Amino acid sequence: QVQLVESGGGLVQPGGSLRLSCAASGRTFSITTMGWFRQAPGKEREFVAAIIWIAGRTYYADSVKGRFTISRDTANNMVYLQMDSLKPEDTAAYYCAARLYTIGAVGSPQYYQSWGQGTAVTVSS
Repeated sequence: QVQLVESGGGLVQPGGSLRLSCAASGRTFSITTMGWFRQAPGKEREFVAAIIWIAGRTYYADSVKGRFTISRDTANNMVYLQMDSLKPEDTAAYYCAARLYTIGAVGSPQYYQSWGQGTAVTVSS
């Protein structure tokens, strides 16, 4: 099993920035992909960004492309989400997730086996 703990959420004004962090522990050698998802009240969980753990290839939802950047530190088992030019519609609980197999689309939450507890991001003036 892989355990994930997110941090870095908070309240920020529109146009501002936040950096989310996710610490992975346990059987980290089995990680193939790390992803960030978000869920706003009353909405389904949606894909934000993903990174292939070893190769470093990145994927983004169209809604965040050019504003968010996912990165990882494999030596310390960390993944980050730098969020710039934040908008009120980015308000959500953000979840870090680990995929342990190389099957399925990286943007589909059902293919991720481990999830963090989530961290809240609120974008408001």
